[in-house]
Amino acid sequence: MTILVTGSFDLDPAKRDAFIAAAQACQAASRQDDGCESYTFCADLDDPGRFHVTEQWASQQAMDAHMGQPHMATFLGSMGSFGVTGGRLTKWEGATGSKLM
Repeated sequence: MTILVTGSFDLDPAKRDAFIAAAQACQAASRQDDGCESYTFCADLDDPGRFHVTEQWASQQAMDAHMGQPHMATFLGSMGSFGVTGGRLTKWEGATGSKLM
């Protein structure tokens, strides 16, 4: 069953470049994880301190394995250094997609 994760992080805009570097490393490593179908961080166009994340996993087992990877420990361990002021993540299970474009 496909698992989707969507969410956002709010952080100190002065820490934006450091967050981008950490997110790029996490994104590149996560895309190599077994069962990763998509993994993307993107900057909000209106708020320099907000970033969005979208993930797609082949299964819950793949997502669970991803969460145990060293690159996730590194990324999550660095979150405090970015002045994070908020965040939210939502897991969507069993979604059926259809191509829009």
